Amino acid sequence: MSCSLLEFCRLQELKTVRDFLFPSQKTESVEEKNQTDNELSWDSSDWESEWDAGNNKEEESTHGATVGEEATGQNGPWLQDCVVSLSPCSDLLVLAREHKAAFLSAKWRTDDSGREEMTLGVSWTGTLSTEEGECVSSAICIPLASQKRSSTGRPDWTCVVVGFTSGHVRFYTESGVLLLAQLLHEDPVLRLKCRTYEIPRHPGVTEQHEELSILYPAALVTIDGFSLFQSLRACRNQVARAAAAGSDVIQPPPLAYKKWGLQEMDTIVDHSSVGVMTLCVFDQMKNASVLGGFHASVKGNPPAMSQYVTVGAGPYTGFYYAVEGSSQPLLSHVALAVASKLTSALFSAASGWLGWNKNKNEEEAVQKHKPKVEAATPLGIRFGLPDSRRHGETICLSPCNTLAGVTDDFGRVTLLDLARGIATRMWKGYRDAQLGWLQVPEERGEREFSPSASLPRRHALFLVIYAPRRGILEVWAMQQGPRVGAFTVGKYCRLLYAGYRLMGVNSVTSQGWQLHTQQVCLLDPITGALRTVNIPFHLALSDKKSERAKDMHLVKRLATILKSSDVAPDILESEARSVLLEIKHPAIKMQALESLLANKNTPVSCLTNITCALNDTLKQQDPEEVDTALLQLCSSQLKLLQLYTDIHQLHSAADTEADSEKQDSLEGIEDELSRVGPTLQRYAQFTSRPSVSFAQDSPDSPLAPQVFLSQMECAEDGELKVIRKSETEWNQLGNFMFWRCLCGKSPLRKVCDTLQQAGISPQQLLSLLLSVWMQREKEVLQKPAEIVRNLHTLLVALSNMNGAVEESWDTQSISPWWQQVRCTCIGSHNAAAALLAALVAHRAAKASITSRGDSKLQSEWEAVSLELEQWVVCVHQLEDVLVLQTLLLVPPPQGTAGGATAQCSIKTLLEGGTGGIADSVSKWVFRQNMAPERLKAILCTRQNNDVDDQPERREEEQRNETEKSDESSDRTAELLVALCRRFPHSLSPDLVFAHCCWEYVVQWNKDPEEGRYLCWAVEHLKLVSSPHIQLGISTMMWSTFIVKRFSAAAFLMEKVGKAPKDRLCRRDVGMGDKAMTSFLSGCVQLLQILMEADSAVEEVPAPELSVEEPWCGAEGPASIAELALEQRGVHFPLVQHHCLLASLLHAAMTFNVKVKPLGLFDSKGKNAFFRDLTTIQLMPSGDMDPGLVSLRQEFLLRMLTGWVQAIDDPPSSGPAAGSTPLPSSGPKADWWPSLCLELGSLLQVNPDILRRHIVCELYNQGLDPRAEEVMLEVEDKDVLGSQLLVLTGQRLSYSLLHSQSQTQAAMELLARLPPTLCTWLKAMDPGELRCPLVPLPQTSRLVGRLIEILPENHAQYSLALHLLEAVEVLTTED
Repeated sequence: MSCSLLEFCRLQELKTVRDFLFPSQKTESVEEKNQTDNELSWDSSDWESEWDAGNNKEEESTHGATVGEEATGQNGPWLQDCVVSLSPCSDLLVLAREHKAAFLSAKWRTDDSGREEMTLGVSWTGTLSTEEGECVSSAICIPLASQKRSSTGRPDWTCVVVGFTSGHVRFYTESGVLLLAQLLHEDPVLRLKCRTYEIPRHPGVTEQHEELSILYPAALVTIDGFSLFQSLRACRNQVARAAAAGSDVIQPPPLAYKKWGLQEMDTIVDHSSVGVMTLCVFDQMKNASVLGGFHASVKGNPPAMSQYVTVGAGPYTGFYYAVEGSSQPLLSHVALAVASKLTSALFSAASGWLGWNKNKNEEEAVQKHKPKVEAATPLGIRFGLPDSRRHGETICLSPCNTLAGVTDDFGRVTLLDLARGIATRMWKGYRDAQLGWLQVPEERGEREFSPSASLPRRHALFLVIYAPRRGILEVWAMQQGPRVGAFTVGKYCRLLYAGYRLMGVNSVTSQGWQLHTQQVCLLDPITGALRTVNIPFHLALSDKKSERAKDMHLVKRLATILKSSDVAPDILESEARSVLLEIKHPAIKMQALESLLANKNTPVSCLTNITCALNDTLKQQDPEEVDTALLQLCSSQLKLLQLYTDIHQLHSAADTEADSEKQDSLEGIEDELSRVGPTLQRYAQFTSRPSVSFAQDSPDSPLAPQVFLSQMECAEDGELKVIRKSETEWNQLGNFMFWRCLCGKSPLRKVCDTLQQAGISPQQLLSLLLSVWMQREKEVLQKPAEIVRNLHTLLVALSNMNGAVEESWDTQSISPWWQQVRCTCIGSHNAAAALLAALVAHRAAKASITSRGDSKLQSEWEAVSLELEQWVVCVHQLEDVLVLQTLLLVPPPQGTAGGATAQCSIKTLLEGGTGGIADSVSKWVFRQNMAPERLKAILCTRQNNDVDDQPERREEEQRNETEKSDESSDRTAELLVALCRRFPHSLSPDLVFAHCCWEYVVQWNKDPEEGRYLCWAVEHLKLVSSPHIQLGISTMMWSTFIVKRFSAAAFLMEKVGKAPKDRLCRRDVGMGDKAMTSFLSGCVQLLQILMEADSAVEEVPAPELSVEEPWCGAEGPASIAELALEQRGVHFPLVQHHCLLASLLHAAMTFNVKVKPLGLFDSKGKNAFFRDLTTIQLMPSGDMDPGLVSLRQEFLLRMLTGWVQAIDDPPSSGPAAGSTPLPSSGPKADWWPSLCLELGSLLQVNPDILRRHIVCELYNQGLDPRAEEVMLEVEDKDVLGSQLLVLTGQRLSYSLLHSQSQTQAAMELLARLPPTLCTWLKAMDPGELRCPLVPLPQTSRLVGRLIEILPENHAQYSLALHLLEAVEVLTTED
């Protein structure tokens, strides 16, 4: 509760700003800087050095520690040479020097600890001056209020006003855009100051008008705030219009200002515009007598006057009074600084002109049309404070406009009373001082209890003085108060005091605004920190007799004692007790007691003794004088401390006491434990894996009394309530109360009796017990039998407390007590602990109901109740959850995606809807990276009631599960089968496959690069036996995930006209080119499944989905299967149309074929694409345009060529190439030719042309055996024969004419050939053959085929016979 310096903002890039403003200044070394400082400080007086040496050694050492920081490049008093101005809202800082300036704007960033903090970063740097030789002499940042009705008081924007040595005053936006420039006087601008609207605190205070005042060496200009506000808004709007569209220029309203010629003062360096004041009648008559003499007349109403105070020399301080109405305001036409884009004409006006973007001719025009400068109205000095040797330097007006601080060249700070015109106080030893004011309102809490509560809130005034020579910041209470704060801050800071707030506010618009502005800020150029001074109101009241001040001093003393860690407990107790008893004020005493009770270093005995002493003291006082809240706090905390001590002593007692207690009999629990034992053991194996944790987070760490007190609250009726703050603290409290009881190390009944006597409700104790039971699950599973018995004892003891189970409870209804236990078990993610708790509670509830039944009915019949039925269902559900959670805990194989283990509970499964269980299993299947075939094998064993030890595995599955041993794999399969048996309906194969399909497609959508995910999603979909579910899921997959990327891929290929490169695929489709090929393959398969399912839907009835009886209460989203069954049927031709396009795209990507896929369809076909599959679209029908058919044929032929080239691997080319089996997927797949023929029939392309092309391409590639197989299906043998004849000629031509190894026999054969054949062979071009070097027997076989398929009357039959002879001769010679 003392003065403090709070950092609220930090400047970024301060070194960059310094280098920009001082380009010639180089970084000095520390030694040079110190030497320079010594040389420059020669005029410091003796007392000043003594002060530095004596009282401020600590300050000097602190400052010396910062020298190293200063040497980083921001050393020296560079900030003192700059013009600095900070907006009152602290969101804009202006630094200017000579003709340059830098604007720093507010930015928010997150620091290392995650907190949001404000920084000021450079938003604009540049040159402000437009005339040669002029420099910045003064600057001010004025935030302008928003005119919107929804505004809460934040400024709309901030205007930067800059005065120059040329006399110009220019107005800029935050981004450095010039709005307007004015020349109101032709002398240098000395100082700019602003006054804005303040809400009057008292009814009699005169409401002040807003104004901007500009001081020149012999003149003072005041611009009306309303006029300036309107002009600036108009200029800014004009800037926006010109920037946007270059619209017409609109002349803004003129500026209204007054210009006073200040007379009878030698030099003026600073001023303050105090505002309008009205004299009382006595002062009016006194002034009339002094000024007018004996016969002066006095007007009935005192005139209103504007008061101006100036400082300088001759006199040292001058007081001027301008009577309102004595001078009419001058109107200065505003010259816009923004020209239209259409014209750059110069706007001539009374006193302004455009200030930028002029060429040489325009500058000459400006010189000729220099604006007219109005003459000043003379204003004589009324009186002053004469002091011929003293020269005033600055004046700083207080927020209440009644006081002002003045600094001078003698190192003095003078306090002026402006109403009386006298100096009331003077401080000495403050050379180059900088001043600021702080007005602090009274705290509301103190005001409510004071006798003057009905009066307006009081405000305290403090003067802040920064002495840069000493590097100290002081705070003084006004007017004759003491120094209430002092801080060592460094010698190169700047104290920034605005003295105004928002412009454009009035008494109407300010209603309800909560604008927070910083009154005084200290800028440190070394660290870049902006700090504000925080002063409590009560420091204004701090005198030697103030009890409150003394109490605050005692509180500080207590805080110091508590902070010191090396104080002995007995000394700490005596000191703290004396301080607490010495404090008088009840509120402060309560604050001190609370801080003592919250201190972690204080032992519990010490806390008890001090609180007891304070409580005794209060009881001895007069009851009417004692503060009831303080007395109640003491008694309640004493009670809590006693309870803490009692529990702690019980837990610390010998273990023999605990063993001596009689244990409750718990019949039948062993059978239950043995039944669920194997599952518990397996669950424990997975949960007991080592993990990293911090020691302070350990549940075994002792509970500090302070944490205990913070969680307990004492009600007025004496009952104790436990406050649930955070889960961690709640568990700590439960551990403290019950864990040793559960372990059998503490007397259970004594602990329960102590807690009951303390007045804690049984319901809260039950909640604490169950929370610790769930939290310590690992320890519980280590010794389940023993700890379960202790839990039963505790549960019975708690249920027997008063207020636990209602006396009026009917056993046929549900008990709220047992319902609380059930709710905790239902919501717990610790499946094993929840199951054990439910088994114990079931037994306890059954015993309770039986005993009540015996007492009421005295019958031998077993009591059947709704309560027990609920427990049976709950236990069954928890066993199901335990098996499911055990499966989910199975770790994924190494190298897989993994992820966090899913946590499940009855509550989450019920809220997950009917598909929640299947959804959990599907996520587990994904984490396990389990192949669809492997999952199918496991689910088949479930149906056969036999777990296959070594199921068959595919190659891909073996790759994924190399790290898994057969044993662990079988164990996982057993767990899954066991779970499926517990959930025969929820985990039916169709539902599991459906959810797995959906999970994989969701994961693929997150990472489209993983094409395997989409492939496995389609594989899971194929395994769904119900066509209705297949159809629905396919439709949902297509519309939700596929169609958007599919259309993007089609449009991209249409745009580039070929298979796109990787970069384009990533940009438009969101995946690489390889992933896109896999994606298009998945699209084809998905649409094929969709068509097959649509065909089979009519033949098979829709399946009926059901849920296991204990899980019928599921409420939540519908399962995937339910949503699938609700989907509408699809339009088969539209699906086939999309499947056709998907096949074309897949082929184009696989074989890198140039094609514009959408160009292969007419307008109807294009319009039907990417529509909803359930809608009926107008499809293409009838014969296609021959041009389109030829394009389609060309594409299919290229596709076949690509396939033939793909299957001919260099190693496989040879005699046995045709016998090599082809793979089932990829570009070498054996189904591509059949797919091509199928596409040909759909695209109206003659299939025989495609078959002939395959045959020719295969022969061309040298794959003769495959070509002979396809040749059997060709219908038009004549055309094929002609094509193959040419191919044979090319082969023979290569071996006879173009081969490198030409033999003499070949040359002789060539000579013996008929001339026609020889000419024909020479005309052949073997370069067209991709595999020209084919064994002669293959060529001989090909010629034999030619003779067979060509009719004898064919034109080229004789040529074929000649070829046959030539080949036979070549063969025999070889």
